[in-house]
Amino acid sequence: MLKVLIPTVMLFPTIWLTSPKWLWTTSTANSLLIALTSLTWFKWTSETGWTSSNTYLATDPLSTPLLVLTCWLLPLMILASQNHMTPEPINRQRSYIMLLTSLQTFLIMAFGATEIIMFYIMFEATLIPTLIIITRWGNQTERLNAGTYFLFYTLAGSLPLLVALLLLQHSTGTLSMLVLQYTQPLQLNSWGHMIWWASCLIAFLVKMPLYGVHLWLPKAHVEAPVAGSMVLAAVLLKLGGYGMMRMMVMLDPLSKELAYPFIILALWGIIMTGSICLRQTDLKSLIAYSSVSHMGLVAGGILIQTPWGFSGAIILMIAHGLVSSALFCLANTTYERTRSRTMMLARGLQVIFPLTTVWWFIANLANLALPPLPNLMGELMIITTLFNWSPWTILLTGLGTLITAGYSLYMFLMSQRGPVPNHITGLQPYHTREHLLMTLHLLPVILLVAKPELMWGWCY
Repeated sequence: MLKVLIPTVMLFPTIWLTSPKWLWTTSTANSLLIALTSLTWFKWTSETGWTSSNTYLATDPLSTPLLVLTCWLLPLMILASQNHMTPEPINRQRSYIMLLTSLQTFLIMAFGATEIIMFYIMFEATLIPTLIIITRWGNQTERLNAGTYFLFYTLAGSLPLLVALLLLQHSTGTLSMLVLQYTQPLQLNSWGHMIWWASCLIAFLVKMPLYGVHLWLPKAHVEAPVAGSMVLAAVLLKLGGYGMMRMMVMLDPLSKELAYPFIILALWGIIMTGSICLRQTDLKSLIAYSSVSHMGLVAGGILIQTPWGFSGAIILMIAHGLVSSALFCLANTTYERTRSRTMMLARGLQVIFPLTTVWWFIANLANLALPPLPNLMGELMIITTLFNWSPWTILLTGLGTLITAGYSLYMFLMSQRGPVPNHITGLQPYHTREHLLMTLHLLPVILLVAKPELMWGWCY
């Protein structure tokens, strides 16, 4: 664990001591080395599943894929931000990279924590850098409004969780994940216990986000700079899913009855947010709502509490993290050239940028879950386990899949096909940096087809 955490912390002095000329090169190279080092976590040696470096930090097959995704994303965020950050003063550039690095540090400590209270503290700590990135480097004036939504939705959901954790500590005497999985399930039968059950999960459902408490997400995505959107879609939403998976182990007797309304809301959210996507004109907003739709499926898979549901959820989280991050990068490259996120004003780009259209095509096909990509694998596992729970869910999940295919193709056709508008002239060509960025996003998705057990090995 420390072999990745210490180099990440060492990036802070490196960022401030590097000469301005080499700032981006050094930070990208260092973060890429950290990302490559994190791949060694896939080599599991422990029989119990937990590989610990000390009492408070450990990895197990559930947290490892998310930890590697977190480390993989930092060099990609730095690569993506290079163009729009270069005109800024050098100290602002350093601050920006430092915020991204601090976000990675908090995320590594959140996913690697063995104590639930440490996970909670790191879960909350990720708010601070994300909020600064959105409100300081966002594009429009609404960024302060978006920051307020983001902060208050997350905090309002998280406070009941803190109280629930303190109660859990009081009743069991420990908050260590290593011990809690072997303790006797709590005897939950009263109304107070039901409220405790809800407060354990609501913070994570807001973070995922579940349909109904999702309004902060499109705002935050649309206003955030590219790195903010990438980390929000790829990793921060997954904190919610990861936290739910960890907490569901202890909530067993009550979950069977109390999970019903949340599962129904998640499945209804797939249809609703998918339908909203079909009406969007703003490219980033469309991708943001598509994230809510996918996360609804993940929430359903986790709440059912079967091994298939859990593995489908983790596979879909990893695949969605890479694909939605890639889509936000592509939306940003289009925005940097045309200065517009409205799809009607930036269409017909296939004629001008044929190679970029290939990236758009692959990313969209991955988003609509084309076989044999891991997106389809995760979706099918969750749809199957939901069907096993109640055959009626196939109506909602099946319709949701069709709508997903519809808006993904709509996004591709609107942005890439059709006549080139007359106002689009003198666009800057795409750089090797941007093609490298897309390769590093989509190559892991394609390679995971060959070795999917990296994501779901924990089930066996």
